[in-house]
Amino acid sequence: MTQTRLDLARIRQARHVVDPVFLNTPLYRCEALEPVLGCAVSIKLETANPVRSFKGRGTELVASLLAGSAAPAAVCASAGNLGQALAWSGRTRGIDITVVAPRRAARVKLDRIRSLGARLELVDGDHEVARERAAAIARHEGIRLVEDSLDIETCEGAATIGLELVHSTPTFDTVLIALGGGALATGVGHVVRALAPGMEVVCVQPHGAPAMTLSWHARRVITTDSADTIADGVAGRRPIPAVLDDLLLVADDAVLVQEASITAGMRLLLDHAGLVVEPSAALGIAAILEDRDRFAGRHIVTIVCGSNIDMDAYRRLVGTSGVRI
Repeated sequence: MTQTRLDLARIRQARHVVDPVFLNTPLYRCEALEPVLGCAVSIKLETANPVRSFKGRGTELVASLLAGSAAPAAVCASAGNLGQALAWSGRTRGIDITVVAPRRAARVKLDRIRSLGARLELVDGDHEVARERAAAIARHEGIRLVEDSLDIETCEGAATIGLELVHSTPTFDTVLIALGGGALATGVGHVVRALAPGMEVVCVQPHGAPAMTLSWHARRVITTDSADTIADGVAGRRPIPAVLDDLLLVADDAVLVQEASITAGMRLLLDHAGLVVEPSAALGIAAILEDRDRFAGRHIVTIVCGSNIDMDAYRRLVGTSGVRI
């Protein structure tokens, strides 16, 4: 494999830095899903932790570096999950955290950011507007700007999931990974490519927020004017060139799925696995629903990456998807 920005030795070392509460998350075969999907399905459950997403693995690395500075402080832009994770990691180490979020972000995510002691600033517009504001705050206050996927710690923290997958029994034919900014996909993909090259790495993104997938297929950065999807955790419009370069080296495919398939996947995870998940976490199941023939007879592992969703919104989505399973 041509070199990515990631380093396997640092990823292994990260397991000694990340709080154990984020490590060794449940991984199990969900046989109840298999008659519906036509393939063996295992779930890597990244919601069983204090911030209900995989993001804590990366923010633990960021916070460990900041903890020794004279006046530790950081700012990030987030639709909610990164902000919660950075707030949690910062609080345990005495780091002042500011999170800039779109005003329309899920209320449950915003409330949890506040409850973890972070300063929250809301902006009108989408995640890209929040990124610009966070960068301005970092410049003005002279503090660390934490940029998800660009900062290597966020990728290598997520990559520890890959270590847990490749050292598991049994082995898998394909791993399905939600694709947004790219930290999860490049992190897990790097480890899989290095240690289990026979495992296929497939990234999944909504049709309504396709920028990174379009960029992967074109092998160059493609931006979009808007992002319109229920999966707010992956709703970026401007891929980061360095992250795309990494993704091109580690992903075997990148696919787009419809909103109706995402909500159908959420309902399947509730009905057959007893899991309440946010839309981004159902992207892997959505990919199987849209291309059953491709995955038939294979053993698939999907990373259930987050469960931060307002329950009223969840009930509306899961109860009215209109898709027959």
